[in-house]
Amino acid sequence: MKLKPTDFIVILTGAGISAESGIRTFRAQDGLWEEHRIEDVATPEGFMRNPELVHAFYNQRRRQLQEASVMPNPAHLALTRLEQQWPGDVLIITQNVDNLHERAGSQKLLHMHGELNKIFCQFCKTRLIWNTDLSTETACPHCGNVGMLRPDIVWFGETPYHMDEILRALAVCQLFISIGTSGLVYPAAKFAQIASQAYRIETNLQETEISGSFNKHLIGPAGSEIPKLIEALLAREFLV
Repeated sequence: MKLKPTDFIVILTGAGISAESGIRTFRAQDGLWEEHRIEDVATPEGFMRNPELVHAFYNQRRRQLQEASVMPNPAHLALTRLEQQWPGDVLIITQNVDNLHERAGSQKLLHMHGELNKIFCQFCKTRLIWNTDLSTETACPHCGNVGMLRPDIVWFGETPYHMDEILRALAVCQLFISIGTSGLVYPAAKFAQIASQAYRIETNLQETEISGSFNKHLIGPAGSEIPKLIEALLAREFLV
């Protein structure tokens, strides 16, 4: 059978798609994030212990997004094309905290792990766009309190954003595509199982621990595999 033009497509993107744009993945094989323990820079407890270290860590990540060499790659652009040209609904769910999907033109997008270019005030609960460094001395532009701002990032032990909307979409979509995800981080690692009624495609450099949950595997860089897949979908040449 072929997908119908009205079918709902849900796409999950992970670190693999951003790595092709020059974004260094936080987590190395030894479990360290840029030579820091996860517990020190990616948990609420770590922020309470040493907010200066956490701010320095995310300031560096935020600056990286502004490097001239960091640009959306062909996979980002192909997903934007699908969003713009597919007659049915398309939703991108990203585990990434960069802004490459937005810079490629995507608009139907959910950041489940937050965004580097946003901050959150723990006092007034306001979220704000933020493109410069942040410190314990920075006053909240909304309420004026000092020392209450944190990166708007979902840390380990915290609930990802938009989960109700994500689960509803997974339950009803007809096609689920996973791009560049490790299959190790939950709850995203369970999304393919939740979308059990959909046709499921995994794109990665190699098989993952959750590859058995997918109907089809595309092995290779997202920047080459995703444009070909999108071209086939839009030409109604992709059979499921």
